[in-house]
Amino acid sequence: VSLFVSGCTHRCRGCFNPETWDFGYGEPFTREVEDRLLALLEPWYIKGLSLLGGEPFEPDNQRALLPFLHRLRQQLPDKTVWAFSGYTWEELTGQSRARCEATGALLSLVDVLVDGEFVEALRDISLRFRGSSNQRLLDVPASLAAGRPIPWEG
Repeated sequence: VSLFVSGCTHRCRGCFNPETWDFGYGEPFTREVEDRLLALLEPWYIKGLSLLGGEPFEPDNQRALLPFLHRLRQQLPDKTVWAFSGYTWEELTGQSRARCEATGALLSLVDVLVDGEFVEALRDISLRFRGSSNQRLLDVPASLAAGRPIPWEG
């Protein structure tokens, strides 16, 4: 199940979803939308949720996603959460415009982070789960425990 959020300040050249750069694009993220997503995630054959965009780690989006991910973890604790972000691990865990009061808690609810802006010159369709070779697949729980980025080996 995928949730595409609206709003992105990266504006990567060659972005596959430039409509979502606009923070006002799409439908409002309401309790009813959350309920629909949770219902879609319930079947045993659905592995989890992917957060894409736009940019899930824009501060306004983090604040909206955090209560939803808490609900997801409470109601469906065995589902995985992947987040695709143009921000790097270092930006999300250090001092950057992406960092806000919700960042640490939001990261703690994510299993895999695909980090880094899409770089059109590094586009590689042979890569798993990412569009350009600068992007990394990170094991978030292991990275948080180690205090440094740990590659996802799944």
